[in-house]
Amino acid sequence: MYDVIIIGGGVVGCALAQRLSRYEGKVAVLEKNVEVCTETTKANSAIVHGGFDAKPGTLKARFNVRGNQMIPALAKELDFVYREIGSLVVAFDDEDREALDMLMERGTENGVENLELIDGERAREIEPRLSDKVVAALWCPGSGVVSPFGMCYAFIENALENRVELFTEREVVGLEKTDEGVRVKTNQGDFMARFVVNCTGLHSDEVARMAGDEDFSIIPTMGVYRILRKQADQEISTVVFQTPTAKGKGILVTATYEGNTMVGPTASAITSELETDTMEDSLDLVDRLSKKSVPDLDLSTSIRVFTGVRAKPDTHEFMIYPSKKMEGVIQVGGIESPGLTSSPAIAEYVDGLLHEMGFDGPEKADYVGRRKGIDRVAHLPEEERAKKIQEDPNYGEIICLCEQVSLGEILEAIHRPAGAKTVDGVKRRCRAGMGPCQGRRCGQKVPGILARELGLAEEELAQERHGDALVRSFFRDPDKEVQGVKAEDR
Repeated sequence: MYDVIIIGGGVVGCALAQRLSRYEGKVAVLEKNVEVCTETTKANSAIVHGGFDAKPGTLKARFNVRGNQMIPALAKELDFVYREIGSLVVAFDDEDREALDMLMERGTENGVENLELIDGERAREIEPRLSDKVVAALWCPGSGVVSPFGMCYAFIENALENRVELFTEREVVGLEKTDEGVRVKTNQGDFMARFVVNCTGLHSDEVARMAGDEDFSIIPTMGVYRILRKQADQEISTVVFQTPTAKGKGILVTATYEGNTMVGPTASAITSELETDTMEDSLDLVDRLSKKSVPDLDLSTSIRVFTGVRAKPDTHEFMIYPSKKMEGVIQVGGIESPGLTSSPAIAEYVDGLLHEMGFDGPEKADYVGRRKGIDRVAHLPEEERAKKIQEDPNYGEIICLCEQVSLGEILEAIHRPAGAKTVDGVKRRCRAGMGPCQGRRCGQKVPGILARELGLAEEELAQERHGDALVRSFFRDPDKEVQGVKAEDR
């Protein structure tokens, strides 16, 4: 019997697990995939939104602003990457100016601090690469960028350190109310809990219906992105939005938490969350509209194109409430943008709901409120790096040349709480394979390391989910010269 079972290991479920780990009581997270952070959390804009876009009075507005306030402190306590870089919503004509006025009013009513309407000249002082056709902008200095993977892993690692339990490859197939609580039926047996929280993202409407709630439906919505190579003369220093449309916040150009430039996303309704092909017409749209904001973008420096799928509810609002049909169940559904920003605030709110419903565990005397992330050895001061390598030579063996990721970091990624079980899980935890060559070299080595550490054969590994073919580099021998390009130059 658990006090609380959280269904879903995305950023919202993991944030709630971390929040509840401060209390005495048995808490578990059930995740259907091989690892946490494998659906919407893994592929999004990675932006900590200011809170000026959401309609005043909604849960979106409330939790966006509160989450924005919470993330800087959490990033320090739990050691994940967060950068406050500010955002600009740019206007090209009078119609766009009216949209900026509306956003300014919304932001002010939502309690967003330091918002400012500025002219095009001032906007170009903040972001020099903006188009000359930008005539005005809304400046929000409190917006930022974050590592969505790092944030999610930080939450779950800290939760597990505080004795929360994680069960992966447990797909929930039914809920049943009993005299003792709620029976959670999975593909690998049943679990019992006093309280159950549905944080299943793209499947939140399906799980809600298991409890008898039919208040919302999820419309899986695909967004295509492009990431550009890090180049000193191509860097963007802020988040640049265009004025929002009925489909969303529009095409943006943004700095990432690691200093790349990213453009996107589109917004296309699809029939399945697995429908993640990056369609050519979507890329054409991303490319055309992103250059409207920043005309000198060099899209030929693209190193990766990817697709994310967000859980867009037909209600256009976060659906967070105690079940109307099954006592002990809380629905946390329809968490689209600004869900990443809102996740710690949602966790805080659900914590309150659980206490109102009777969850009454006292705070742990031995609660560990801090967590240390994986050191990026290449980023350490020389003296610290030398000491770390002396203590463990694995940190001196570089596996990913592009991102300078060592064997020691990869081993940490595998063996930390809720550690990597897939090739992409390694990549997201320590960036091996995220550089310009996108794993053409380290992609030959990481599967062998992962298989060895997990005690598996390489053919048993997944790229990301069960059934995924392991992606192999087209450079069979990365040390050989290929088409006249020497290995060291690649």
